[in-house]
Amino acid sequence: MGKKCEKINGDLTIILAYMNGDLRYTCGGKVDLCMDKPVFKRKIYDEIYEWKESRSDKYALLIKGARRVGKSTIAEEFAKKEFKSYILIDFAHTSKAIIDLFDDTYDLDFFFLQLQQLMEIRLYEKESVIIFDEVQLFPKARQAIKYLVADGRYKYIETGSLLSIKKNTKDILIPSEEHKISMFPMDFEEFLWAIGDEVSAETIRHLIKNKKPAGNAMHRNLMRIFRLYMLVGGMPQAIETYIEKNNLQLVDETKREIVDLYEEDFVKIDGTGLAGDIYDAIPANLSGNASRYILSSAREGVRSEKVRELIPDMLSSYTVNIAYHANNPDVGMALEKDAGRYKLFNSDVGLFITLAFKDKKYTENIIYNKLLSDKLDVNLGYVYENVVAQMLIAKGNNLFYYTMKSKTSNHLYEIDFLTSVKDKICPLEVKSGNYRTHKSLDVFCNKFSNRICNKYVVHTKDYKWKNGIYYIPVYMVPFL
Repeated sequence: MGKKCEKINGDLTIILAYMNGDLRYTCGGKVDLCMDKPVFKRKIYDEIYEWKESRSDKYALLIKGARRVGKSTIAEEFAKKEFKSYILIDFAHTSKAIIDLFDDTYDLDFFFLQLQQLMEIRLYEKESVIIFDEVQLFPKARQAIKYLVADGRYKYIETGSLLSIKKNTKDILIPSEEHKISMFPMDFEEFLWAIGDEVSAETIRHLIKNKKPAGNAMHRNLMRIFRLYMLVGGMPQAIETYIEKNNLQLVDETKREIVDLYEEDFVKIDGTGLAGDIYDAIPANLSGNASRYILSSAREGVRSEKVRELIPDMLSSYTVNIAYHANNPDVGMALEKDAGRYKLFNSDVGLFITLAFKDKKYTENIIYNKLLSDKLDVNLGYVYENVVAQMLIAKGNNLFYYTMKSKTSNHLYEIDFLTSVKDKICPLEVKSGNYRTHKSLDVFCNKFSNRICNKYVVHTKDYKWKNGIYYIPVYMVPFL
C-alpha cells in the first residue's frame, strides 16, 4: 500500500491510499467504512424549507428529478425534521387499499380518517405533511392535489420523474397548485460534505475571493479530489457505495444499475429504443468534438424531426442536459436559440464515465485509477466538458454554445459555454491537459467585446489571470 498524506490549512488530513486499486479518504486519521445508510446533506433542503414557510398554505411542493437522485430521501428527511408527523405514500409499492382511497376524494373527512387508519399514523392539522412519492405512477393522486391543498388541513410534497410524458398526464387536470423545484445529482460541494471534507470548499472560496492560485501541493490535492468526484459522480447511491465499500469497481456496478433503470425509462418514452440509443451515444458525440449532436451516431437513417420530438421527454426525465446553439450570443439567448442545433450531455458525470466505457461488462479498477491519476491514454476533454455542463446547470444556468466560421478557411471556432451576468455574457472555454492557445476565445472576444463581462478558460491547471482572461481550475466552477 502506498500512502500520501498532505494537510490543507493544517485542519484536514487527506490520505490517498491505493489498496487493490482503491482510494479512501480519512478525516482526522480515522477511516469510517462501517456506518449506517447515510442521509446526505443536500442544498435543496433550504428550498424545501422556503416552500414550507412561504408557500405551503397555497401550494403543494413538487420535487422533479431523475430516478435515484435522492428525491424520496430528502422529502422524508425534511418531513421527519420539520413536521410533527408525516405519511409517505410510495406509489411504486403501496397497497390497493390506499390506491382505492383516491376513487372518492369528495368526502375529505372520511378520506383522511381512512388514510390514518390504514397507515397507522395520526395527522395533525397544520403540523403534518403527506408525501406522494413517485406520483407520476398514479396521476389521479396528482390531480387530487387541487382539492387537498384547498382543504388546507395538511401540507403536501410530491416527488416524481417523467412527469410530462403523455401517459402520465393523460385524462387528468394538472393542478396549478404546485410549486415546482428541480433536484439534480449531488454537486461537488455536496460530495465533499458526504466524504467528510469540511475544508476544501471553504479553501476554494477563499482562493476565488482573493484571486489566488492554490500552489502546487494544494492544487494537486484539489484536482485529485475533483477527479474522484468525476469518477464516482453525484448519484447518492454511488457515493454511498464508495463510502461503504471503498472500491471503485463496485461503484461502477452501482452506476450501471442506475443506467439500466434509465434505459427502462427510455422505453416508456419511446418504444422503438431510439431514446436509449440517443442517450448511449452522448459520450461518442462529445468525444468526436462535433459542433452539434450527430444523429447517425445514435442510429443510422434517423430523421432529425423524430429526434426533436423525443428531446422534450428526455429532458423531462432529467437524465440529460442540453446546450443549444446561440444564434445571437447576448442576453436573452433563449429567444434566438437554434432548436435544431444542440449538444447533449449526461446529467451526471459519474454515469457519463460508466457510459463511456460501456463496451466492457464493468469498468475495472485499473481504468478508474488511471483516470483518477490522469494517466489514461485518452483525451478526457469531453469528460470535463460534461462535468462543466452539469455544474452550470446545478447553478441555475441554461446551457448555450456558439460557433463561427473562420474568415480565411472552413475552420469553426467554438465557445463551449455561454452564461449571462446581468446585461453581459461570460464565455467559457474548457480545456484538459496541456494547451498553448485559445484561438476560439480570442476571436469571439474580439468580435463581441462590448457584450462580455468575464472570460474564462476552464482547465486542469492552477488559477491565474492573464491578458484579461481568468484561467480557473475546473474545481472552481461550482463556486464562481
